[in-house]
Amino acid sequence: MSDASWRPGDVIIRREVLNDGRAWLEFPVIVVSDEPGLLVTYLAERTELRFPPGPWPTHDGLHPWHVNATWNGHGVLMLHRPGEMVAVWVFWTGAERRFDTWYLNIQEPYRRTEIGFDSQDLELDVLVAADGSWRLKDDEELEQRIAEGRFTTEQVAAIRTEGRRITDTLDTSGPWWSDDWATWEPDPAWATPSA
Repeated sequence: MSDASWRPGDVIIRREVLNDGRAWLEFPVIVVSDEPGLLVTYLAERTELRFPPGPWPTHDGLHPWHVNATWNGHGVLMLHRPGEMVAVWVFWTGAERRFDTWYLNIQEPYRRTEIGFDSQDLELDVLVAADGSWRLKDDEELEQRIAEGRFTTEQVAAIRTEGRRITDTLDTSGPWWSDDWATWEPDPAWATPSA
């Protein structure tokens, strides 16, 4: 594991992993900022997505995104605070790249590796609109993940507890991140990284 800071523009590998430690999804991201309290990375448009060989804990043994070879749409900015079970993903839409959503991706706290960092996507998400209103996404999928063997009953209970903690914080304190990230733009000199 590496404790070294990354520099803006560095390309590192983000790996989504499963309970058994296998990589579920791998893709390169560009480092925007790496400070003690915040790691910011960018998944560029058309970045190659790698799906290691299965079989996967799905009904057909295939990765559910296996037909997607690259990231489609605008790129995604990802804000990670050390030790936290949520990352804020910033989404834009339309030809004018208008801010769309703060997508709170509930995940295991990120862990630095020699090539980048690992985390496990925990399925449940909180979508926050520009006006601060929010809604849960994929809560109904959690029971299916237990049936597939991806999560345990205890994990799902903990995931839902984290979702409640996040939404309670939004209701009482509002977001911790700056609205300035909604208008952030990637450095035009950055090329789409290859895996």
